[in-house]
Amino acid sequence: MKILFAGTPEIAVPSLKAAAEEFDVVGVLTAPDKVSGRGRSLTPSPVKAAAEELGLNVLQPERLGAEARSLTADLGADLLVVFAYGRIFGPKYLSLFPLGGINMHPSALPKYRGPSPITAVLLAGDAETALTVQRISREMDAGDIIRQTPFPLNGTETSASLTEAVAQAAAGELTAAIRDIEEGKAVDVPQEDAAAVYCRLVKKEDGIVDWTLPAVRIERMIRAYTPWPRAVTTHKGAPLALLEASPADFTDAAAGGVSGIAEIGSEPAAAGHSSRSETPGKPIGGEAPAGALLPGTVLGVDKSRGILIQTGEGILAVTRLQAAGRKPLDFRSFLNGIALDAGTILGEYR
Repeated sequence: MKILFAGTPEIAVPSLKAAAEEFDVVGVLTAPDKVSGRGRSLTPSPVKAAAEELGLNVLQPERLGAEARSLTADLGADLLVVFAYGRIFGPKYLSLFPLGGINMHPSALPKYRGPSPITAVLLAGDAETALTVQRISREMDAGDIIRQTPFPLNGTETSASLTEAVAQAAAGELTAAIRDIEEGKAVDVPQEDAAAVYCRLVKKEDGIVDWTLPAVRIERMIRAYTPWPRAVTTHKGAPLALLEASPADFTDAAAGGVSGIAEIGSEPAAAGHSSRSETPGKPIGGEAPAGALLPGTVLGVDKSRGILIQTGEGILAVTRLQAAGRKPLDFRSFLNGIALDAGTILGEYR
């Protein structure tokens, strides 16, 4: 069986290599080279780079029109195998493949149909996602399912780490599906359209932190938008990226003040406050300013948990962050160079 593999980003490279090792990949369809870098030079997609290392024929049409169809037809491929190619295939193009086309989609379809399923599953806080191989249909991600394997999540994944894990796991799933088709064992299961959930392309402004959201949701944003567009707020008008954080359980915050807070490196607590936490797990130091519990208010620092920030529901403990023009730092190193006083209110970044 001859295969045309279509893909563009790094996530598809392990699947291309696995397919080429086991099957006859007669060509690789990928996006045209892009201009990038300070030198504005043309840069090939990761899939193109891998295909050339494997000695495979590469197609990079600007559009899937008559010329692209002619070049594809000359390859004589039986099956189109797609993983993150980035374009929609029309009926004329799909008709070139006697066995049709299949697509790897990293979600539990019909959940998270669309271009950003990895981000969507992290934002939702789901306990698991899935690796799904589906038939390519006219409606995006709505084709019959050939293979779907659950992929458990531990709640610490970022889009970067989950993409890397999915890239490795997807290779075996995709080749297993191809093998089933080749052997006539594939069973097509229609999706339940009524249960469909859709996701959209991520935009830069999606990373702007809305401090009125619960701490749990902001923490998901930080992970979902790593490495791009990153969760961003402002400190004194300058952008401040939040790189790592966790919800902190300080139940007295909503009751009108968090006691025992100090910035790292501060003097011992003011009179009337112990320089050590009276309750295990509490931060240490002086009080936050009265009435300063608006969402986005910096409450202070817990020396083990991080910089404490009031949200619309609960407290977020930020442990890694990056100021504009500076390197990413853990919160202790960050505070050695930038003052983040209790009572400061962080705001929007536009």
